[in-house]
Amino acid sequence: MAQAPRTRDVMLREAARLFAERGFRGTSVSDLGEACGISGPALYKHFPSKQAVLSRLLVDISRQLVEGGRAVVDEGGTAYDVLVALVDFHTDFALAEPDVIRVQDRDLASLDDRDRASVRRLQRTYVELWTDVLCRVDPALPRETARLRAHAVFGLLNSTPHSASRSRGHAARQLSDMALRALSG
Repeated sequence: MAQAPRTRDVMLREAARLFAERGFRGTSVSDLGEACGISGPALYKHFPSKQAVLSRLLVDISRQLVEGGRAVVDEGGTAYDVLVALVDFHTDFALAEPDVIRVQDRDLASLDDRDRASVRRLQRTYVELWTDVLCRVDPALPRETARLRAHAVFGLLNSTPHSASRSRGHAARQLSDMALRALSG
């Protein structure tokens, strides 16, 4: 028998959807509760505040990216194979999590200083995973250029919440192809 989604997970998914649609500040605790089929105050059984929901969303997704990126790198293969796998990993993330991408774009500044610093630290770690792989693919590539290319590809892939709403398979192929071309300079 399939297990029902955990209430906390449902809350996070609904919070991502609502924050993406209305913004963090434009979403009330009552809105979150209603979307989850509970009263607004029932949210406090799972999170101490609406701010904690935002923090959990953005810190968790940043951790997932780092952990997933490390798993791709640890799986090994040629440097180019690892790069392709990183592109595929991030493309899959971008297509699966458009709401979280929107929330991060708009509401990262709404995090408290500690959580914002944590997200930024995790983001830097993720960028450096890509930078290392790009420098292995092309040992003559300056790290600064590799880092710039990684950031540019994140911009391309993370634009999907605004552009890739139709055929996910087609979008994934197109985005992966464009990303690899952009990374190869």
